[in-house]
Amino acid sequence: MKLVILGGGGFRVPLVYGALLGDRAEGRVTEVVLHDLDTGRLGAVARVLAEQAAGVPDAPAVSATTDLDEALRGADFVFSAIRVGGLEGRAADERVALAEGVLGQETVGAGGIAYGLRTVPVAVDIARRVRQLAPDAWVINFTNPAGLVTEAMSRHIGDRVIGICDSPVGLGRRVARTLGGNPDEAFIDYVGLNHLGWLRGLRIAGRDELPRLLGDAELLGSFEEGRLFGAEWLQSLGAIPNEYLHYYYFNREAVRAYQEAEQTRGAFLRDQQARFYEELARAADGAPSSALKAWDATRAEREATYMAENREAAGVGERAAEDLESGGYEKVALALMRAIARDERTTLILNVRNRTTLSALDAEAVIEVPCSVDANGAHPMAVDPLPGHATGLVCAVKAVEREILSAAESGSRTTAVKAFALHPLVDSVTVARRLVEGYRAAHAGLGYLR
Repeated sequence: MKLVILGGGGFRVPLVYGALLGDRAEGRVTEVVLHDLDTGRLGAVARVLAEQAAGVPDAPAVSATTDLDEALRGADFVFSAIRVGGLEGRAADERVALAEGVLGQETVGAGGIAYGLRTVPVAVDIARRVRQLAPDAWVINFTNPAGLVTEAMSRHIGDRVIGICDSPVGLGRRVARTLGGNPDEAFIDYVGLNHLGWLRGLRIAGRDELPRLLGDAELLGSFEEGRLFGAEWLQSLGAIPNEYLHYYYFNREAVRAYQEAEQTRGAFLRDQQARFYEELARAADGAPSSALKAWDATRAEREATYMAENREAAGVGERAAEDLESGGYEKVALALMRAIARDERTTLILNVRNRTTLSALDAEAVIEVPCSVDANGAHPMAVDPLPGHATGLVCAVKAVEREILSAAESGSRTTAVKAFALHPLVDSVTVARRLVEGYRAAHAGLGYLR
């Protein structure tokens, strides 16, 4: 099978390739094509992958190209992890928003809207080219904002695009371990939008163990989300929110922490990854062993500093060692590909079209929910309705996403202002107007807005 990785020069590509190296079953990926517009980054990542593959029998062959059409022809799976505007774009998103006193995070609030506005047109073009050049391919989307981008692409290739995220899986694994269960055997009752969902139950051997966790304040304080939100608030909600909901529930504290930080997250990652790619560019040819070592050290620093501002705002200090393990988006991607390619039925939390799952949303709205997966794709499972407070937030943010899609399609500056102004974390139409102008000045990619 041929897997195409869009954003193939991206820092996390070795995670995906590493997962593929452990897959020895029939029907596995045998060819990986890296696509990126940056030849330097492509070369650096290819060196890391070459060392990963050293000594591994029948490791998937790797090639690289800057030609999208060449990459897509004959693809069985397309993994999309692009970053339109790069990390400099993310850093600019954060600066523009924080200057207006609102959140600039890449998927939440003003920053997420700006990122969506410049990413959706590119994602739609990719979807159209997949439909033309590889109509039988399945697209696995990790490009942020993942739910929004998946919905944009689904308008052109339907259910053959499936969004993934490691946040719900990581949350479920931490909760399962806290309760003494095997994370691989627990069923996670999780519902919402991407980066806007709630874990409402966790069944181990058929029994929902979440009430036991919510009833024990000490146990709640023993894992990352419990420390981040506080036991009292989690007990009030009767659920464990995705970590990104900290931006909503503690918005004032989060914005202040970002404003006071020495660097925003985007600026930190920009500088950190620049050092990594520059180090590999300076390295002598024929010394790939240094590439993997440099990559692994950079990855460890990245994980340790994840959501540092939120932890500072909550007063919970550094990440605990047991929390450094992510949900493993590369593992989710591999499990999804296995289930489809081999008809190995499994259950995964994915971003898919709603159908009739949540009655508050229409059938085409992309949601994040447990799905049964087989050779015919991902099918959202029936879930209980969300409580009123969660339904209100989900509907408000989905309405914003629809305005972003409309603005990206029409180029209407008025619609873009509406998207910003309607977001729960933007507190003024005047601020929304200034944000649009600020982002248009910062990003040539938003020049299409009239």
